[in-house]
Amino acid sequence: MWTETPERIDAATQAEPGGNGGARAAAESLRQDFVRHLRRTLAKDRYTATDRDRYFALALAVRDRLVERWIATQQTHHKCNVKRIYYLSLEFLIGRLLGNNVINLKLEDSCREAMAELGLDWEALRDREVDAGLGNGGLGRLAACFLDSMSTLSLPAIGYGLRYDFGIFNQRIVNGYQVEQPDEWLKLGYPWEIAHPEFSFPVQFEGRVEVVSGAKGREWRWVDTRTVMGMPYDLPVVGYGGSTVNTLRLWSAKAAEEFDLDDFNRGEYVDAVANKVLAENLTKVLYPNDNVYKGKELRLRQQYFFVSCSLQDILRRFMSDGNRWEEFPDKVFMQLNDTHPALVIPELMRLLMDREGIGWDRAWEITTHATGYTNHTILPEALEKWPVAMMEKLLPRHLQIIYEINARFMRGVASHYLFDHDRLRRMSIIEEDKEKHVRMAHLAVVGSCSVNGVAKLHSELLRNVVLRDFAEYWPAKFNNKTNGITPRRWLLKANPALAELITGTIGEQWITDLDQLRKLEAFADQANFQERFFLAKQLNKEALARHIGRELGIAVSPDTLFDVQVKRLHEYKRQLLLMLYVIVLYGRLKRDPELQIAPRTFIFSAKAAPGYAMAKLIIKFIHQVAEVVNQDPQVSDKLKVVFLPNYRVSLAEKIIPAADVSEQISLAGTEASGTGNMKLQLNGALTIGTPDGATLEIMEEVGKDNIFIFGLNAEEVERRRAGYHPRDVYNSDEEIRQAIDLIERDFFNMLEPGIFRPLTQALLSDDHYMLLADFRDYIRTQEQVDSAYKDHSGWIRKSILNVARAGRFSSDRTIREYASEIWHVDPCEIVA
Repeated sequence: MWTETPERIDAATQAEPGGNGGARAAAESLRQDFVRHLRRTLAKDRYTATDRDRYFALALAVRDRLVERWIATQQTHHKCNVKRIYYLSLEFLIGRLLGNNVINLKLEDSCREAMAELGLDWEALRDREVDAGLGNGGLGRLAACFLDSMSTLSLPAIGYGLRYDFGIFNQRIVNGYQVEQPDEWLKLGYPWEIAHPEFSFPVQFEGRVEVVSGAKGREWRWVDTRTVMGMPYDLPVVGYGGSTVNTLRLWSAKAAEEFDLDDFNRGEYVDAVANKVLAENLTKVLYPNDNVYKGKELRLRQQYFFVSCSLQDILRRFMSDGNRWEEFPDKVFMQLNDTHPALVIPELMRLLMDREGIGWDRAWEITTHATGYTNHTILPEALEKWPVAMMEKLLPRHLQIIYEINARFMRGVASHYLFDHDRLRRMSIIEEDKEKHVRMAHLAVVGSCSVNGVAKLHSELLRNVVLRDFAEYWPAKFNNKTNGITPRRWLLKANPALAELITGTIGEQWITDLDQLRKLEAFADQANFQERFFLAKQLNKEALARHIGRELGIAVSPDTLFDVQVKRLHEYKRQLLLMLYVIVLYGRLKRDPELQIAPRTFIFSAKAAPGYAMAKLIIKFIHQVAEVVNQDPQVSDKLKVVFLPNYRVSLAEKIIPAADVSEQISLAGTEASGTGNMKLQLNGALTIGTPDGATLEIMEEVGKDNIFIFGLNAEEVERRRAGYHPRDVYNSDEEIRQAIDLIERDFFNMLEPGIFRPLTQALLSDDHYMLLADFRDYIRTQEQVDSAYKDHSGWIRKSILNVARAGRFSSDRTIREYASEIWHVDPCEIVA
């Protein structure tokens, strides 16, 4: 407990840092700033300061150490008139920043020492931070990793996103059901953001378009619009070593007129603030429910608001550097993280033509040469499209521009493929169904100079299936950039025990050059190193077991095999397949209580989209099976199932370092890449997975002897689908039939009969994601996992080799490839 005496405060406030520039001086300086912020920024003393106040004061003290480098970064980029990367993403799942920033600034020892001198625990203060849940899965976490790598590699970059008042919902489990609660991450303030109202921009909606005669002929004016203001909040993104501090700029919606005094004076108090409420709803919540029309409309408004604010800011910065329009692609590159920012294309065309007076051809050349598109999905239902009627209402000028883009594009396609009318229909940006839609993926492809997938298989499927027509028309546009993860967050911070072992063995160069981990191969067979590696894993498993006990009241043994599946809950990710295996294993243990298996703890964590009924039912199913299994004394020493609620970055940092097995079991051809597979591999988990996404590339790196691959490949899936009858599997495989029958007969839900009927009906009638087609091979492969885990030394060797061969999956490598092959941008070293 911190005892804050007046003498201690005075000493901390008046002391000067030591002159040797060493760690002691850094700790003393940090301590002074902590005390100063607590008293003079937060106006607290030892009687009133809460743990939140102490966290806030420490965060502000650390932020102070970023500010000078942050300013120096911006000044250097301006003076050198560098080419900047603008990474546009509706999601940035940044998690907690204090620990990450301290590690990248190399201040962890100083923080620990400074807080210890005040009787405080550095780790406890660090963990007071609330996750900034500005994303709902891999897309947002990838964006956060990329920003970390861009700063570490000294690339001039700015991330653009939205400052949602409420992030991804907080998940509670009530009687096994997911219950969503608001994520009030801003409720108590956020120390990392700095508001910049001076860089606010107006954003227009609705209205109409009129044509007038101007000096250069006809001009289009968007009039009678409703205006919302976008105000930016900046977050620092510090690279490892602290040299470059780039910016993540998040936009918040504000009313153009906060208050209508006339309405108020007439007694119309609600109407007086109606515009403010409507405007600020724009950035109220991450991803409103798009199952209803108003939810869809709000989401489209969000996307345009985000795009318009970002582009106006990009053009402001470009012009303030004194550049000419023909230099735009040499100074600006905008990377679209999926289709959510695809309105960049018509919006930039509008700004160049309607505001700057640039003709169509020149504006189109500028737009296409400065834009790249990253595709993140091959599921047809996930490819975004908007009703034409909705876009005409909200963005009438943009719809005109989209129609013109499409008309010119269609003329080119028609000339190239004479008489191929079906190809024209397939490639058109406008989908001509009963209700017309704008296909945003098509718009992004047509308006970009580069289109990339995020894993080799994914990129091949884009070229050969999903966007085949476009790849045939523009083969040079298409390329692959396999995703990666930042080792600073996912090893150095999340797994200090393993990180210290690695650094003590091969040095610290791996932190910024993950290929250095290959040096660990030389130690894979050394008994002493294996033992230390095992102890690091065991330490993490013990910590996770304690967390499970505190959160769930379930006792799990760290000596069991921790079999982990943590990711967004979706049918294609096949959490249900793992649960079917749990039921098979449970049945075997019930039939033969003496069955010798490696005891297992199956660990799940996942959120389901609020409107996704089947995914939410699977969460309920996991809980019901867990309740039966965990309370059965006959199997409880060999089999446990736990579901940790409210999956988020900080929880992932607890689970991933403790995992023995990584479940990557999506149907082949459905997962674009995955990054959870990379995080788990980097922390020594062995993968059991299908030949899908980046798991195939993990297999190439680690070797087939150090991974467990099962199931149909993408080509086999397509060949088998036409004649696939899941009931044939059910009828021919007794063990599988018995497992499904337990569900069908309400064995796991006797008090709620019939609730899982949709699961069994889906499995036996359609089985769209082909769980039963892969199930028997999955069972056999799980038996191989069991056998391998019983070989203690052999398992640790495989685990070490997985870590040693994880270098390819660093986001630093991914960003270098983007920088050299797409963005054509060079590092800019910052001299403070």
